[in-house]
Formats: sequence, C-alpha cells, structure tokens
Amino acid sequence: MPNLKDIKNRINSVQNTKKITKAMKMVASAKVKKAEYTVKAARPFSDELLHLFRKLLATVGEYSTSGLKVEKGLDNYPALLTKREVKSEGLLVMTSNKGLAGAYNNNVIKAALKRVKENSANGIKTIIYPVGLKAVSAFKQKKGDYVLKDGYLAVANDPTAIGASLIAEDIAEAFVSGEIDSIDIVTTHFNNMMSYNVVSWEILPVKVEKASEKELDPLMVFEPSGHAVLQQLVPMYITNSIYQALLEANASELASRMTAMSAASNNAEEMITTLTVDYNKARQAAITQELVEIVSGANSVN
Repeated sequence: MPNLKDIKNRINSVQNTKKITKAMKMVASAKVKKAEYTVKAARPFSDELLHLFRKLLATVGEYSTSGLKVEKGLDNYPALLTKREVKSEGLLVMTSNKGLAGAYNNNVIKAALKRVKENSANGIKTIIYPVGLKAVSAFKQKKGDYVLKDGYLAVANDPTAIGASLIAEDIAEAFVSGEIDSIDIVTTHFNNMMSYNVVSWEILPVKVEKASEKELDPLMVFEPSGHAVLQQLVPMYITNSIYQALLEANASELASRMTAMSAASNNAEEMITTLTVDYNKARQAAITQELVEIVSGANSVN
C-alpha cells in the first residue's frame, strides 16, 4: 500500500513547483508583449535602411576610402564589402542567459554545431562568438573543431543598439584583420507568441544587391559625397542587422519560455489531480483495513 506521507509530500512538492512555473509564465507573458512590439516596430526601419543602402550602392561606383578617415574596422567599408575565399568563418550564436525556455537554446546550439561540422568537413576553421550564457556554457562543454571567443552576456537579456555596436566593432576588426573571412549570425526569427524558427544569414562581407535603374531617384544627392555617406551607412547597416537579430532572439526566447512554463503548469496540475486521487484511495484503503482489523478483533473476543 502506498505511504500516505510520501504521497502528501509529493503533492506539496508539485504544488510548490506549480507556483514557480506559473509565476515564470506570468513574467514571460508580460515581457514578451513588449518584446513582440519592439521587434515588429524595428522591422520597417531595417527594411527602409536596406532600401537606402541598395540605392547608395548603385550610385557610388567603385568603393574607395580615398579622402575618408579610417580609424577602426567599421570605418573601412570597402573591406567590409569585399568577398574573399573563406578559410575561416565566424558564427555569432545567439542564446539566452537563462534556461527553462523549452527547446529554444538547444535548437540554436544544434544549428550552430551542424554548421561547425560542415565547415570542418570542408576544411574551414570556425570561430564562435557566443551571445548569452547558454551558448558560452554549451560550447565550453561540447567538443568540436572550433575556437570559442569571449561571450556577450548583457545583450542577451537586454538588447540595445549600444550592445549591438560593440559586437559589430569586434567582428569588423576580426574581418578586416583577416582573422575571419566571413561571419554568419545564428539566431531565431520571431513569428508569433506560439512559434519561431532558427535562421542564419551572412553579415560579413556585407551582401546587398544594388538597386535597379527604376528604383533610383534622379533628384537624390549625397553630401559631402556618396563614399562619405556609405562609410557611415555600412556600420549602421551591420549594427542594425545585429540589433534586429538580438530583438528577434529575445522575443523568441520569451515566447518559448511562456509556452514551456504554461505546459509545465498544466502538467503539474494534472499530476496534482492524479496524486490526490492516489492519496484518497490509499487513505480509504487504510481506513478500510483498520475497520477490518477492529471487526476481526471484536469477533475473536466474542
């Protein structure tokens, strides 16, 4: 017969777990609405920035830093636009700092590891730039043919343009110096509260198709020059791409956590119901057994 005390302890334990998961669901629900608004509000700016970028590329002619002040990698826009043979590839892998978000982190890390394996098979060196504590921990524990750089932890929970610009500066320096020949972002695309999908795209070298003649505005003039504007626009485009990826990842993580905690709370409720039934059955059996013993004892006396 099940021990009544053990069943009661399990019920209390599951009830406490349910309180935690329900609280985490409420927190995630409150945050994901703001994150959803932010990521959707940022998409039109990204689209318009790309539109302007394409127009500018179609008007400047040959890329040149002549007459421009180049102090860091992000300023050297011709190098950032130049494609070369890929011998080493960087992967900017975006995860969260916390767990309990369903399969969110695992899906991103799995996609990155698949890319590492493909690069290794093709003789390409892989350098990991982890965003979020989960990526740092996972790549430290797992074995693979890659080099792990220092992680970016603050931006995982709080995506900011400043945080994105710091990442952009680091990867631009690595690209311009020749440490890496290309870099991809491995992140997620936020669809809605219930779904997201793992995506990746190349961020360096910058690949943007030039605008067609029909798209160009003959009255558009760039001052002081197209090259000067392009030197400012390329870093802005790279930084915004990283910032958009951070926003998408943050919204996906919160949505995944909300769904996971909702499922955990429902499972806890079902388990409490099942354990309560088991407890009542065991209690009834114990009472019946006591009654049988009392009656048997009384009969034996008579």
